[in-house]
Amino acid sequence: MREIFTGLPWWVKWIAVPVIALVVFGGLIASVVGFVIGLLFKLLLFVALVGGLIYVVRKLMSNSSSRSDW
Repeated sequence: MREIFTGLPWWVKWIAVPVIALVVFGGLIASVVGFVIGLLFKLLLFVALVGGLIYVVRKLMSNSSSRSDW
């Protein structure tokens, strides 16, 4: 692979080849990035909902135990 790129100008190695790779694999890269971002968002939403549920349950449990003291 190194012998192929040895005789080529710098702009072919550093500009043309990455641009061609983005054109060919751009849809695949975008779908993978979109999937990862969607997964992270769902994970963050899950953590927030579970945290909120734990907060509400603890709040209700503390209120019910203070009422039983009356």
